[in-house]
Amino acid sequence: MTDADVIIVGAGPAGLMLAAELRLAGVRPLVLERWPQRRDTPKAGGLGGQILELLRYRGLLKRFEAACTDPVPAPRFPFGGVHLDLTRLADPPLHALPLPQPRLERLLDERAGELGADIRRGHQVVGVSQDDAAVTLDVLGPDGPYRMSARFLVGCDGARSRVRDWAGIGFPGTTYPEINRLAQVTLPETVAIRSNGDLDVPGFGTIRAGFTRTERGLFGVAASPASKVVSLYTIEDESTEYDDDTPMTVTELQDSLRRVLGVRLPVGEAIRLSRFTFKARQAERYRHGRILLAGDAAHLFPATGVALNAGMLDAVNLAWKLAADVHGRAPDGLLDTYHGERHLAGARTMLHTRAQVALRRGHDAAAEALREVFQELLTDEQPLRRMGALVAGADIRYPMPGSHHPLAGAFAPDLTLHTDQGVTSVAELMHAARPVLLDLADRPDLRQAARDWQPRVDIHTVKTADRPADALLIRPDAHIAWAATIDEPTDSAAPALREALSGWFGTP
Repeated sequence: MTDADVIIVGAGPAGLMLAAELRLAGVRPLVLERWPQRRDTPKAGGLGGQILELLRYRGLLKRFEAACTDPVPAPRFPFGGVHLDLTRLADPPLHALPLPQPRLERLLDERAGELGADIRRGHQVVGVSQDDAAVTLDVLGPDGPYRMSARFLVGCDGARSRVRDWAGIGFPGTTYPEINRLAQVTLPETVAIRSNGDLDVPGFGTIRAGFTRTERGLFGVAASPASKVVSLYTIEDESTEYDDDTPMTVTELQDSLRRVLGVRLPVGEAIRLSRFTFKARQAERYRHGRILLAGDAAHLFPATGVALNAGMLDAVNLAWKLAADVHGRAPDGLLDTYHGERHLAGARTMLHTRAQVALRRGHDAAAEALREVFQELLTDEQPLRRMGALVAGADIRYPMPGSHHPLAGAFAPDLTLHTDQGVTSVAELMHAARPVLLDLADRPDLRQAARDWQPRVDIHTVKTADRPADALLIRPDAHIAWAATIDEPTDSAAPALREALSGWFGTP
């Protein structure tokens, strides 16, 4: 007998999200984290993109919003040295929460613990092997070495993943020479913040809000006279190699500001200091036998604001598929769809983040012209919405064999649903992370076709305004596995529904 159904290496956002989702699916996960305590290094300053919608579908978004001490920013996001200004859209496709990573990990840790996940800190995995039945790990814990096994192992152990190395999975790509430094600091009274966010620096003059390009790199500032805290950002090419686990200091920040700007900018108290490099790498495979990868172990993107979104969505996609296998209900090939779907999503994220590299790294007149044209295109609503959805990861459509409905493979829209018991919504029905069949047109034939799967699939007969289909089959990760077109005949709809149910949730 194994020690756990699934062992997760790494208690970062992807690993903790995976542990919680596995518990919702009735699986025994064990999280092993080499650091004895949660770290305070704020690698990421916020959470954004499609994962916010998923958290809302799990009933968690308000809890995460309540943990934000800073006001939720207006939907205006950097994109390769220009901006996606979504503030003029009534329903922008991209949002963010100012939630520093240590606070985010605490929330996810609490959630996983409440659901009964076993999280062990100070336990370092030093060796891995697998056979057809299990994965065996050699672990160095606080009380010495020991060995344990599980049905599956998921490496959520970051960019330098040892699990990925032990599995023999390649991690090709590019490392860029850019060093990025991001800080939230107070400024002394000698530095004046103008009403438009510009800074007046003694002995230097005015530094305009937004991005300033110099011969040495890129400087960014976001400030408001109403707040004492300003955000500073530098990018410069360096040959120095930094250890990601070594915190940045105020002195290092000021040295970078001086090199890029050519002036010493006085800095007061540091609220947040972080440093990172940009890499464009994606694992060749997200699965090798019983070993799988998620989060930074699977992909690194050369832009900010997307890694947490992608990694946590990896976890949601993977959890219910692992659970189906552990419970003996997985149809052939189900686990392989994790690689197929999330590698596709990772490649889509890689596309726009590499485009950001091209936009921001050019310093000649042609590059400036490219940025100007790109920014001009974003004054039109349609391209602005398209780019916002691309960055959010909201435009992902997984391939759904056998279903040609326009909604198949997409994230399920949050329809308002009317039932005999009252009003509910798609989001509320997804709190339990179970598959759902929505009969939107009172189709007894479709309910009859799905009856044998009812212990595994929740079936609801509901009404909604402007119904997009006669029925929707929604997976636990809130993506639509199958949809019946309006008035689709029984002789085509019912067999297609049974095929979809069998293909995703096994034989009844």
